[in-house]
Amino acid sequence: MATVLYFDCFSGISGDMALGALLDAGLPLDDLRRALGSLALGDAHVHAQRVLRAGVSATKFSVHEHAHPHAPHEHTHDHGHAGHDHHHDHRSLPDIFHLIDHANLSPSAKARAKTMFQRLGEAEAAIHQMPVEQVHLHEVGALDSIIDIVGIAYAMEWANADRVVCSPLNVGGGMVQSAHGLFPVPAPATVKLLGSAPVYSGRVQKELVTPTGALIATSFASEFGPIPSMAIDRVGYGAGDRDDPITPNVLRVLIGRAADAPRPGDRVTVIECEIDDMNPQIFGVVMERLYAAGALEVFYTPVQMKKNRPGTLLTVVAAPARRTEMIDIVFSETTTIGVRHYDVDRECLEREIVAVATPIGPVRFKIARHNGRVVNATPEFDDCAALARERRLSVKDVQAIAIAAYGARA
Repeated sequence: MATVLYFDCFSGISGDMALGALLDAGLPLDDLRRALGSLALGDAHVHAQRVLRAGVSATKFSVHEHAHPHAPHEHTHDHGHAGHDHHHDHRSLPDIFHLIDHANLSPSAKARAKTMFQRLGEAEAAIHQMPVEQVHLHEVGALDSIIDIVGIAYAMEWANADRVVCSPLNVGGGMVQSAHGLFPVPAPATVKLLGSAPVYSGRVQKELVTPTGALIATSFASEFGPIPSMAIDRVGYGAGDRDDPITPNVLRVLIGRAADAPRPGDRVTVIECEIDDMNPQIFGVVMERLYAAGALEVFYTPVQMKKNRPGTLLTVVAAPARRTEMIDIVFSETTTIGVRHYDVDRECLEREIVAVATPIGPVRFKIARHNGRVVNATPEFDDCAALARERRLSVKDVQAIAIAAYGARA
């Protein structure tokens, strides 16, 4: 069953709130520390502590760095939820990409983190009208933001959600001080990163969505709206810096199983009939017509019929909505005078097609997962057959090379 993760941003979202919420939902702090510890960020320490926000117990994630003797201090301004304790290093994108390349992350988490920083750089470049290569990311290029973004790339892989949904975002209000002056909330970089995500301004007139928070919401959520139909397995509360006495200053994360109505395809119609008086050449045409009309499966089974005649059982599997169309084709294209049909449940593994590089060329693999775990990885036969012809190899040799290449992937 699909795993759903929901970001409930009734009090905004920031990087440290998102990590706090996922830690609160069960992400092991030691695992996160190991992933972040490989970034070579100097004497930086991450902490998670229990705090109360308007009486709600939450996890506060924070970064502390012992300043170097000759490093100038430049404290962060109060960005509502931001405000990790450290000085700014103003790294460029290549610097940050170098750090990520050497981090203890999966290739997909590294790619996600780089894509997020690229978006941050492009947002700043657009606002300041300069090439992205020249951008030195101010608040977002500082140590805390690097840890927030790399940490969330790791944490979201841990959550392993099939579907990420985000609520409309409460951006707050008022004015915010940034490295470039005083701006209205949401700040220009935040607006740029939010794109078309739905936002609103609530009672709290402070910055509630930081640029990093906007980046996280729009990078991971595939849709925005109310809590989807789900059975909740885990809940986490990530604390912001302030403690508002009326509204809990927290980001809530809900993780659970999709509880929607059965998806199309979970229930199918089976149509059957036996045929013993038809020209065998017609069976091929019938199968083609049924598949062209959207049948999921069509197959023939030899059977023994009345008067001891050999016959053929035609079985068609289709979506229930296509039943009438399928039966019309069976009646018009075959000699049968009656069919049976019944609805059944079915369970399917989650499937995706992934291209795998091999020493003799790329081969697509059909990857099947059960509860998020890969249970089957099969090279596409057509790809193997084409490579076998090109390379003058047997198909089974190409299959073996492809399977070895898939197994050797990081």
